[in-house]
Amino acid sequence: MACENNLVVKQIIDLYTQISNLESLKPSKNVDTLFGQLVSTCLPTDTDIDVTKIHDEKVKDMRSHLIKLCGEAEGYLEQHFSTIIGSFEDNPLNHLHIFPYYNNYLKLSKLEFDLLAQHTSHVPTKIAFIGSGPMPLTSIVLAKFHLPNTTIHNFDIDSEANTLASNLVSRDPDLSERMIFHTTDVLNAKEGLDQYDVVFLAALVGMDKESKVKAIEHLEQHMAPGAVLMLRSAHGLRAFLYPIVDSCDLKGFEVLTIYHPSDDVVNSVVIARKLGGSSEASSSQIERCVIMPCNCSKIHAIMNSRGMKKNMIEEFSAIE
Repeated sequence: MACENNLVVKQIIDLYTQISNLESLKPSKNVDTLFGQLVSTCLPTDTDIDVTKIHDEKVKDMRSHLIKLCGEAEGYLEQHFSTIIGSFEDNPLNHLHIFPYYNNYLKLSKLEFDLLAQHTSHVPTKIAFIGSGPMPLTSIVLAKFHLPNTTIHNFDIDSEANTLASNLVSRDPDLSERMIFHTTDVLNAKEGLDQYDVVFLAALVGMDKESKVKAIEHLEQHMAPGAVLMLRSAHGLRAFLYPIVDSCDLKGFEVLTIYHPSDDVVNSVVIARKLGGSSEASSSQIERCVIMPCNCSKIHAIMNSRGMKKNMIEEFSAIE
């Protein structure tokens, strides 16, 4: 693939050059403009670019570094707005709309809840969110709008991020009781992970393939059989913004659905279920995930009713 000669990739490379030359990635007019242009450039889904098939080492290295820059900038953005929103004297949750991407989180969380409901027979009582950050919007939105009786445990390696996050819910009589924060590296979290019905792994946990797989392997070792793992991935040009989670990365899990939005929700959603320890099933999965073609024939009825037929859904039946 002559990727560097592709017009869109050239635009991404140009924006990467400008972003990498910034003195700081903290929110500012210039930073906001450049990242806004980058996201707009990477949103279109009508492209034949597959980053997994890029062989140009310069482009591959650029993408790897760009993902890390995006993660760093996103962290600064969340820190900035969490500080502002948390400073309100009334309930800070009344001011979440100030965050620039709040509506995107509303859509993404609703999408994840709908997809989760397709694969669970009961409402989860305890959820773990790994990599919740200073602005744990997914946890907040799920707890506030979709899971009113569920306790959500938020894990982050950064104590300052947890301080900011806990401050956001501290004045809410409901969420202050149901949102719990743990400061720890996911790789150090062992005991207790088997208590959760559902575990979310944030997109920014594991910014390269090796660290992402390491986190998934750790969760596979300590999650309960039958528990659901929700992950965020990326597809097409959007994979210049976030890491891709392949089905092959999920050894020890049954991949249930990989969903690729085509609207302004950037992240793809991956749902997998922890296997019960059958080595035969795990072996079959390893063979099966060498080539995992898209199967768009089984579209969720709930997604169709919401006018989302154009989105790409890969669904997988139980491993045979």
